[in-house]
Amino acid sequence: MKKWIRFELVIVLFAIAVITFEGCKEKSDSSSQELALNSEEVKSVTVKEPKKTLSEDFKKYWYAGNAEITSYKLEQARYGEVREGTSVLVYVTEPFLPDVQVKADRSNTSNVPVLKLNATKKYLTGIYPYSIMSSTFYPVHDNQHAIKTSLSVQEWCGHVYSQLNNREQFEFTSHSYFEGEADQSLKLEKAILENEIWNKIRISPSDLPIGEISIIPSLEFFRTKHQEMKALNATASLTTTNGISSYTIDYGEAIRKLTINFTSDFPYTIESWKEEFKSGYGANAKHLTSSGTKMKSIKTPYWRQNSNKYIGLRDSLGL
Repeated sequence: MKKWIRFELVIVLFAIAVITFEGCKEKSDSSSQELALNSEEVKSVTVKEPKKTLSEDFKKYWYAGNAEITSYKLEQARYGEVREGTSVLVYVTEPFLPDVQVKADRSNTSNVPVLKLNATKKYLTGIYPYSIMSSTFYPVHDNQHAIKTSLSVQEWCGHVYSQLNNREQFEFTSHSYFEGEADQSLKLEKAILENEIWNKIRISPSDLPIGEISIIPSLEFFRTKHQEMKALNATASLTTTNGISSYTIDYGEAIRKLTINFTSDFPYTIESWKEEFKSGYGANAKHLTSSGTKMKSIKTPYWRQNSNKYIGLRDSLGL
């Protein structure tokens, strides 16, 4: 009889243990679910604005199978002197992979249509040449920051490369031959990008940021000035005179002032720009002005024109 009572007691204790375990398990599962939901909420912090509708003019101009290529006479301040050279702005639309952040090879519903700008500058500093190229990929629907922007600079001392990717934060990487800069990797809170302004002008200039703004200057600025990558305070303004609009970003006299002039009507072509800043080092530093002035422009599918028979097209750009 006593054995039977002890056996029943064991069963009861076992049942209580099972119930307690299941209760804890349910609570644990519930907590895990709450954590998962919270994680999803954290991941969804990046909110895109509603897509802006593309006009028929925009579609006809940018989806005709051509790129817009425009050449500019360049006057570039470097090392305390103004150098003569050429600049080329190449605008073209293309599908972009938002995760890998490269051009898509095939059609996919997840692709983001972007307006890409490849901007080049070529000039001489004494005996040796400078070659600068930046690439910026900006959504045509104008509803988020540029997905990526990159910069490469080549000259006889060496070459450097930097890139900014738009993810949960801005992710910046840079590689340089300078000891103090070498390989860098950092994250930045999102802010307006000066690089994306050149794309935004071509899409929706009426929505350019105006007034007191926080803005990350161009990658070229940070590279040539050897400055720390960060957002700066600036004042932005937009004026229009005789069919030409001028967008100005003023970082303050001690830093830099940039003005981009473009046609007030679609397709908002870039006519010229001007940069005012101190160039040079020490006692030789001077407040100088760099500028780009439009020479010629063509629309053509340049990626299909790599045969020698197309070299003459460079004459049509004054290059």
